[in-house]
Amino acid sequence: QVQLVESGGGLVQAGGSLRLSCAASGPTFAMAWFRQAPGKEREFVARISWTGGSTYYADSVKGRFTISRENARNTVYLQMNSLKPEDTAVYYCAGEGPNYSGNQYQPRRYEYWGQGTQVTVSS
Repeated sequence: QVQLVESGGGLVQAGGSLRLSCAASGPTFAMAWFRQAPGKEREFVARISWTGGSTYYADSVKGRFTISRENARNTVYLQMNSLKPEDTAVYYCAGEGPNYSGNQYQPRRYEYWGQGTQVTVSS
């Protein structure tokens, strides 16, 4: 069982930047970031393949967020620039297990989850 621990959340003004980190206890397959705002469903933010060669983004963050990974450290990052109040949410790191299946943009695709880190963007 791989454990994921996120860090880097906080309070930032609109237009500012934050960098989230997700440290895994062991090697993982593809990794992703999801977020969940109060009263809303958990939504896909970004995904990166095991090699880091392929990345995918939600339209709402494309051009502002960048996902990357450092496999030597079992760590995935989410660089968030030009933050908006609507980016406010709890951000979760997720990892595929060895028997993954289903849509890569849906939470059920991912076996491992972190505890979440709060990101709050003030206007």
